[in-house]
Amino acid sequence: MDTHLLSINNATVRYLTHTLFTNLTFSVSKGESWALVGKSGSGKSALLHTIAGRFNITGGNIAYHLFDEAPANSDGLPSWQKRVALVEPRHHFRNLSNTTDFYYQQRYNSSDSEDALVVEEYLHTITAVSPDNTYWTFDKTAGLLNLGELLNKQIIKLSNGETKRLMLAAALLKNPALLLLDSPLTGLDVHTRQHFNLIIDEITGSGISVIMATSSHEIPDAITHIACLNSGAVAQTYTRAEFKPELVLDNSPDIVDNAELQALLNNNSDKPDFEYIVKMNDVFIRYGDKIILNKINWQILPGERWALLGPNGAGKSTLLSLINADNPQAYANDIILFDKKRGTGESIWDIKSKIGFVSPELHQYFPTDNSCLQVIESGYYDTLGLFRPSQKAKADTALRWMKALEIDKYARTLLKNIPASAQRLCLLARALIKNPDLLIFDEPCQGLDDHQQHHFKTIVDTICGLSKVTLIYVTHYQHEIPDSVTKVLRLDKGNVVN
Repeated sequence: MDTHLLSINNATVRYLTHTLFTNLTFSVSKGESWALVGKSGSGKSALLHTIAGRFNITGGNIAYHLFDEAPANSDGLPSWQKRVALVEPRHHFRNLSNTTDFYYQQRYNSSDSEDALVVEEYLHTITAVSPDNTYWTFDKTAGLLNLGELLNKQIIKLSNGETKRLMLAAALLKNPALLLLDSPLTGLDVHTRQHFNLIIDEITGSGISVIMATSSHEIPDAITHIACLNSGAVAQTYTRAEFKPELVLDNSPDIVDNAELQALLNNNSDKPDFEYIVKMNDVFIRYGDKIILNKINWQILPGERWALLGPNGAGKSTLLSLINADNPQAYANDIILFDKKRGTGESIWDIKSKIGFVSPELHQYFPTDNSCLQVIESGYYDTLGLFRPSQKAKADTALRWMKALEIDKYARTLLKNIPASAQRLCLLARALIKNPDLLIFDEPCQGLDDHQQHHFKTIVDTICGLSKVTLIYVTHYQHEIPDSVTKVLRLDKGNVVN
């Protein structure tokens, strides 16, 4: 009896004008769960999208053996598409009227954010079209993923980690036979990552096969096989017993050109002296009955380097939104930014001109139809894309930053057509290009491979050593914190904790 769930045989896989795989062969049998590992750009995400039917197969074939027993659905889709669920790093939530996608600042503007479902409503839209009498019920799914406290929260206001849990819940409510997870652990706090093993155990125990793109250091116990991808090919496969993370270590040299970084930092070296970069006094933020920040006092002096830490939903993103001039509730609080009290005449653009910022939310909502070079040049203007003619000198500097971050090969490529890790590095270059007084890096290493993480950390430490830049760094991974960070503010449920 054939126990294959799916098999890909000598397939050529294309997306637009790009060939992603040639002679791709890969199969999954019933009872197996796979981890896809490899460095950035190796094809992990592309393989998941291929299995999900997102890309064109122009040679060879892909077969979904156990899904073809039922006829096509009434909507004309092949039956297997209702049995395969893909959870991507970026969500595709829409507003209540189902006419437009969400946008970046909507989460902070109350009148706009009201046009969003709450978590419970969103999940019920999934159960309304899911099979009846299934294993993954609303209550079971919400309980496993600890969504109880979030059920009445608008989805646009969820933290990055909370959004991850919601997307996984939505996939489970479809009761798939095959669950595809693209970097599911990015953005999750320590507790949730530790709990993830149990989550995957229960998912696979219910009869679902899992295929997940992940780091070689974060492979759940329930995974039975590992495929190592390299340059758009399945280079090697292992059983769980055979696999060791060191088998896929990236030993490429980490080279940082200190002289070039110094030259880039000197491009805009005339900076005013500030007494305070940030000064907050008893900052209090409430949405309805929910206290988000509870009497926060925080002073950041020029040249200080801070880690902002705490679990998902602790209030970190809201706190950063007050500093980055995204949250209008700043005007109702005692906040001084760059020696000026909020609400005394400065514009949001005055504030943003002094800040280089990157976050998972910015990546989620950033338009992708500019070239990477244009995206980085837009950092001079603090706009989400370049909406004016490019200036050669600025474009040349953008390219130099791309070379420093090892992504210059993507300069003329549209942002949407490059790997997610390279997209993040583009946004990091965008934050750096104007040599701001304050850098805010909110989970900057999400989705980066080991080499990219180490290289970026080295770049940050070098910049801090060569300049007086002030830094706020957010991460859920202790090893990602740059050595130059010497101060910590820790939040939990909106309160400062020791």
